[in-house]
Amino acid sequence: MQETSTPGEAGPTSTSVLGKSIDDHVLTLRLDRPGAGNALSLEMIAALQAALDESADDPRVHVIVIEGAGDRVFCAGHDLREVLAKNSPAFGKELATRCSRMMQAIVEHPRPVIAKVRGVATAAGLQIVASADLAYAARSARFATPGVNIGLWCLTPMVALGRAVSRKHAMQMLLTGRLFDAEHAFRIGLVNEVVDDETLDEAVATVVAEIAGKSPFTVALGKQGFHRQLGMSLDDAYEYAGELVVRNLMAEDATEGIGAFIEKRHPVWRGR
Repeated sequence: MQETSTPGEAGPTSTSVLGKSIDDHVLTLRLDRPGAGNALSLEMIAALQAALDESADDPRVHVIVIEGAGDRVFCAGHDLREVLAKNSPAFGKELATRCSRMMQAIVEHPRPVIAKVRGVATAAGLQIVASADLAYAARSARFATPGVNIGLWCLTPMVALGRAVSRKHAMQMLLTGRLFDAEHAFRIGLVNEVVDDETLDEAVATVVAEIAGKSPFTVALGKQGFHRQLGMSLDDAYEYAGELVVRNLMAEDATEGIGAFIEKRHPVWRGR
């Protein structure tokens, strides 16, 4: 995906740790600390939180892609040097709270969030992958929750991982701290697809274009509905889905979409 802008859209911008660009309704967020494994320092977490918050109501954004700078590491998790330098109960609580809020912002964001993984994704880096709606990995990518190897259980990554894959697969990663290859991540459902390294950009661009062309209203309604119904009983989930059916059918985009289908033309979405 090129960092160019279309008329009326924002070109590449960045903080010291996060690159941002909007191109054809796709917001790309690039973790940009390659010298530190693109680690999630407090500054990085704050930058991601701000970018997610700002884009939630931005009509230019239909899809979000999160990637890491460079080919070796997607994200190595928390910045252990920062953890050692600031280690205290207060810092630990702040780090866990702010990181958890940012991860929840990925899940709760009205736009689909896609993780594009090159290199290693470990600990909180793997948590980003598990939190994303979709994840695509280069064949050389590797995944781990290695905290147990240094006396630190990957506690907050455990929350996202345990909701993305089966319990036994999650526990296998958490207990062993082992580095698993991309094919294993695909088999357990952590990533949607594994492609050759040189075709990762193309593969992600294809699915991004497919999603970005849908009604942003419908996608937001569906994503929110999907996550909310997961925590409900079967009866409550169907009742909730029925309420969403009414909202969806009454939307302008539904009327436009049905009309376009009948008239055999491309719909023009209004986002409402």
